[in-house]
Parts: sequence; C-alpha cells; structure tokens
Amino acid sequence: MVPVEVAIERLRNPKPGGKIWEAREYGVDLTLLISSLRRTPGERLSDLQSVMRDLEDLRNAVRKR
Repeated sequence: MVPVEVAIERLRNPKPGGKIWEAREYGVDLTLLISSLRRTPGERLSDLQSVMRDLEDLRNAVRKR
C-alpha cells in the first residue's frame, strides 16, 4: 500500500501523460481525493452514514407525496 503522503504528492503533481494527469486534464477535481485521503476511515464512514440518512429522509418525503 502506498503511504498517504506519497499518494497525495502524486495527486498534486501527476506525471505528465499518466492516468492521474489525464484525469485532471479531463476535469476531475483531485483536491477532493486529497481531502478524502487526509480523513480517517472512521470520518469517511461517518460522512457516508450521514449521506445515507439524508437519502432515506428524502425517500420518505417523496413517498408521503
């Protein structure tokens, strides 16, 4: 596994012509990946659970219409 700081450096300074470089040129916001890598797995899970609760609330609101 690549250490997080190495992965972040590769995202910040992708090798010209590489896949990460191509993704950036295509318009992928690599800063979002960097911010996600800096978070702990627990923090990412907590965010996912929050999104899932919001989605369930939305589904319930649509059903009540």
